[in-house]
Amino acid sequence: MPARRRVDPQQLSDAVAAVGGWLDGSAGEPARAELAEAVRLSLRTLEQVAPGHTVEVRVAPFAAVQCVAGPRHTRGTPSNVVETDPRTWLELATGRLSWSQAVEQGRLTASGTRADVSGWLPLLG
Repeated sequence: MPARRRVDPQQLSDAVAAVGGWLDGSAGEPARAELAEAVRLSLRTLEQVAPGHTVEVRVAPFAAVQCVAGPRHTRGTPSNVVETDPRTWLELATGRLSWSQAVEQGRLTASGTRADVSGWLPLLG
């Protein structure tokens, strides 16, 4: 499988800015395509800054990536999984929400000893 093209930081910034009003609570829910673009680009950015195949980060219904160096997951359910919704993910990626707050509020699940990806967040400020 060929490597994915690197995410252009400006493209990520633009995609997140397009949904920024929704994240801040000053605008209604964005179009599905805008939300999907922001989630996918931010997940691909995480994949770039934390390369590997140890942790799977899932943001349904838009995307999932494998990241973090270490033992490679190849079959069945990965042992290190992070699952959350698009809003929570983008709040984490932009620094609007901390990892510990998201966990305490039950807004994400992180299973496995290596599933904490907070060291790579936020992805942009």
